[in-house]
Amino acid sequence: MNAAVVHAFDAPPCYTTFADPVAEEGELPVTVTAAGLHPIVKALANGTHYGSTGELPLVPGVDGVGKLEDGSRVYFGISRNPFGAFAERALAAKWMCIPLPDKLDDATAAGIANPAMSSWVALTERAHFVPTESVLILGATGVAGRLAVQVAKRLGARRVIAAGRNPQALETLAELGADAVVSLDQEHEGLVAAFRGEYAEAGFDVVLDYLWGHPAELLLEAIAQRGLRKTAPRVRYVQIGESAGRSIGLAAATLRSSGLELLGSGFGSASLQQIKASIAEFFNVAATEPFQFNVKTAALSDVEALWNSSEEGTRLVFRP
Repeated sequence: MNAAVVHAFDAPPCYTTFADPVAEEGELPVTVTAAGLHPIVKALANGTHYGSTGELPLVPGVDGVGKLEDGSRVYFGISRNPFGAFAERALAAKWMCIPLPDKLDDATAAGIANPAMSSWVALTERAHFVPTESVLILGATGVAGRLAVQVAKRLGARRVIAAGRNPQALETLAELGADAVVSLDQEHEGLVAAFRGEYAEAGFDVVLDYLWGHPAELLLEAIAQRGLRKTAPRVRYVQIGESAGRSIGLAAATLRSSGLELLGSGFGSASLQQIKASIAEFFNVAATEPFQFNVKTAALSDVEALWNSSEEGTRLVFRP
């Protein structure tokens, strides 16, 4: 079959032939129609993600849309290495095949599921968010962050604060449901003051962090309180991505002086059954009332040339 194949962790995959997958017990063969190029796909392909086995060659792609042998159209995931979704044919765990609503097209479903789960699972399963709570999204101008603004509002957030660096994208977030925006393009003291201002004005119950690194350090500094007579409100801080850095410095006093609870959301911290149930729930919601989400489709044969292209508010979806 034709597929995108990773031969080295420091090079984009190339379009070539690869052995056809043969289904084993508990697996279903899938004819792939669409697969999204998500940040996790790139991280696994370059060996930096914690889920990487370090084995090569491999076909990248963690999820996709396709047809089963009976002709049914499904979203699928959890393929067995080395068979990913960036191929004409793939394998799917039987329990991770989700029928798609008719109103949700292949490219949209393949592009939106992964970024949607980053906020849907983080809020519903990790933070145990309840309607009327407020949410701050760190990294709200990216594809997943823009969707997170909409997801938080759809789940009943009282207030959504969107923090990001792209000034043009920040201007559009109010249209998606953001009640306030914070520009990350500020000096240290100015950004801490901006975060503290939002925290003091209306507070935030949940933080969804797509950035980590220095922006996270400044937000955590803003959450820390001084004085011995203050009551620290509970803040569930959910770490999702690390596009601004893989590690941070955290003062011990930040934890002692605040109601901060540090959580993570991803494969491992959320169970696969929780993720599956959340995806099915999200698809039904998206089919009934679509989210604003942009996808760009391309032929899988162009994967090497497009692998390192920037998202610019659009998720790239490959069609074999």
